[in-house]
Amino acid sequence: MTKIGLKIHCQLNNLESKLFCSCKADYRGLEPNSNICPVCIGLLGSLPILNKSALEKTMVIALALKCQLPDKVSFYRKNYFSPDLPKNYQITQYDTYGLFAIGNHGSIKVGEKIIRIRRIYLEEEPGKLIYEGSSEKNKITLVDYNSSGTSVVEIETEPDFENTEQVRVFLNVLANLLENLSVSDPHLEGAIRIDCGVSIPLGEKIEIENINSFHDLEKALDFEITRQQSLAEEKIPIEKETRYWDKNKKVTLSVKSPKDENDYRYFIEGDIPWIVLDPDHIDRLKKEILETVNF
Repeated sequence: MTKIGLKIHCQLNNLESKLFCSCKADYRGLEPNSNICPVCIGLLGSLPILNKSALEKTMVIALALKCQLPDKVSFYRKNYFSPDLPKNYQITQYDTYGLFAIGNHGSIKVGEKIIRIRRIYLEEEPGKLIYEGSSEKNKITLVDYNSSGTSVVEIETEPDFENTEQVRVFLNVLANLLENLSVSDPHLEGAIRIDCGVSIPLGEKIEIENINSFHDLEKALDFEITRQQSLAEEKIPIEKETRYWDKNKKVTLSVKSPKDENDYRYFIEGDIPWIVLDPDHIDRLKKEILETVNF
């Protein structure tokens, strides 16, 4: 049986500022690198201050997906190099044991199927790479940091999907839910980005990263399942790897060896204190959600 799991990254909307600084949250249409400050481009000595509204919107998503909320939450540094990551680390959450992520162990019913939600994180968005020409033949890569530091929620599911049709229905239900809650606008360019893990019986999990539309995700999954089944028929081992979707060639291509959590050298973000969640405030949010969404 095919197993598919998703990581959905959705930008939060209706925020005045970015996640850890006072720069505008709505960066679209601005001149490149005009919406930046020492905090969101990682200059030495700059200190992040958490956006309370972003945290609250993430709590709303977690509650709507029937997640458990902890007594307190923390943030971590995820260390890796990328030209669009000015600090060389991303401020995110790290929660192996399901204790301190904003949401844990939730679920959503799609038709007759229950999709389990493993965890929900709040993290900052990197910048955007801009290629002159195609990404394969370009000689110059530019970076626009306007989006760096904007608020993103990562929703990670268990590998409960068996085919692309189930994935499509789930994503439509989730997109409608986020829109009805007024926490994210799935129709905005770049507002939703999806990673997925795919495996067939006796094969290792293949990860496909940074898919920017539901349509492309469906095409990528169909191709990858067929590719893995062809390898299995030829008795060629399916080894664990990370791939990306080339929407021009309509194929998935190997991009790198997969990383596990230890490769990112997570350690706690010392500039952001632990945040204690108020049970009374959580109860008020639950009542508001029940009035907004019938679930």
